[in-house]
Amino acid sequence: MDERLERENLIPGDSIMPRLKQIPRSEVPADIAKLYDLLFPGRDPVAEPGTETGTPGNWWTVFAVVPDVFRHAVAGFQLYRSPKRKIDPKLRELGQTRAGYLRGSQFVFSQHCKAMRSVGFDENSVEAIPGWQTADCFSPLERAVLAYTDALVLGGGRVSDAIFEALRASLSDEEILELTYITCTYDLHATMSRALRLEYDDVDERVVEIPAPDSGASVDVMRSVDEGEGAD
Repeated sequence: MDERLERENLIPGDSIMPRLKQIPRSEVPADIAKLYDLLFPGRDPVAEPGTETGTPGNWWTVFAVVPDVFRHAVAGFQLYRSPKRKIDPKLRELGQTRAGYLRGSQFVFSQHCKAMRSVGFDENSVEAIPGWQTADCFSPLERAVLAYTDALVLGGGRVSDAIFEALRASLSDEEILELTYITCTYDLHATMSRALRLEYDDVDERVVEIPAPDSGASVDVMRSVDEGEGAD
């Protein structure tokens, strides 16, 4: 049986909850209740989970644990979607989707694959995100954005001059700042989603010990190498 099912006294088929409590509609402030009603019309998202994109929707119900954090996060969504933004939505989505993939968040990656299509990317481009380095479907600027995202997420901000100059050749300072801020924000969201096991990131750790057969639980697995010494 799945270790989380066993730990939480659930049976296969039961819903596995995120690591933090969820806040029902009856307990959230009025402004958050309005968003609940937009996302989960006519129902309490804790009692009856599910969104139109197929996610459970527990990102919203867990973030509501601290209303100020909920509002701050939603304000961030509104910021990047604002018509005031100068960065091309296609470039923005490249950063968001690649950040989700690199951080290993199935939730962020999956949601922004859909968003990539909504801003005009074709299926080849969406499917090429994991291995963009060998794909021929991205423009030089798009490749620069993907390389920049890799440096932000995997390199912790260690961006080479060559990558930055490739961005600067096509983007204004305002566009680069927006791209950086939004990409790093989604690195944060991907990390939090995994840590709290939200939405599609509600999965068990896959890197665990595989039990050895019979009495092999306490064995020096490389002893055969030592036994081979001096054979010649």
